[in-house]
Amino acid sequence: MRNIAIVGAGKVGSVLGRILIENGQKIVCVVSRTKKSAGVAARFLKCKNYSASLAAIPPSTDLILITTPHAAVEHVVHGLVEVEHLKFKRLSVCHASGMLTADVLAPLRKKGATVFSFHPLQTFPRDFSPKDIVPTARGIYYGVDGTPNALKRARLLARRLEGKVMEVKPEMRAFYHAACVVASNHLTTLLSILETMAGHLGLKEKDFYRVFKPIVMATLHNVERTSPAAALSGPVARGGVETVADHFASIKKMAPELIPYFGTLTLETVKLAERKGSVSPERVLALMDLVQSYIRTNSHLKETH
Repeated sequence: MRNIAIVGAGKVGSVLGRILIENGQKIVCVVSRTKKSAGVAARFLKCKNYSASLAAIPPSTDLILITTPHAAVEHVVHGLVEVEHLKFKRLSVCHASGMLTADVLAPLRKKGATVFSFHPLQTFPRDFSPKDIVPTARGIYYGVDGTPNALKRARLLARRLEGKVMEVKPEMRAFYHAACVVASNHLTTLLSILETMAGHLGLKEKDFYRVFKPIVMATLHNVERTSPAAALSGPVARGGVETVADHFASIKKMAPELIPYFGTLTLETVKLAERKGSVSPERVLALMDLVQSYIRTNSHLKETH
């Protein structure tokens, strides 16, 4: 698996391609929707062969890595089927979509290729350059599915990328992708809400993360060392109904638009504290009633406006 072609010249293809060449692999072709975008990625990947046509992929290719948006994967697959000079029986093909399974590659499997899904479990922000993302893409996991033989190829590719694989059953693919959304997108949203609250405290946007970073990082460290339940601290974990009531009253006054978020997350925190065993059944009920009363009141206010 030395000669690799990349179809899709965005952040994912550029970043994974760069790690591959740093680990002794060769990018033999970069294909994108336009030759211009293919050229930008090709320069980053030190590849002289780039094109807007799949026919540019050389016969010596061992692996085709499809890193287009998932809506374009099927179109790419049908295009590859028509490339007559490809030696499908010695070829591996994978895609990097989080939502799609290996089934979308079935036309290539019928031609003799070994196919598998290969989704990098990492964030690739559009506003960041590939060079800036590369360090965070080493040592990550890849969500994969395919036949046993295909999974061997997936593990080999992951090793070339300094990563590991996580096998995801096809029927669990959407659920897996939703978990990735929680890990990245929802965490980003949480920090955005924290930024809003910090603004009410008089902190400037550029300062909020610097101030809250120690507690955020300590929390992640504690979860890594133990578990979410073991790492849970704070008023809910102590059954502090009065403190939580004061929180809601303050948020209702200062930022009422945050009541749905704060209420939903507090309910989940109560459940976590209950699993932790740090709160009595009476305090659990009291906290639940308190939170739900604020959520109901907020919903009623919305309906009357």
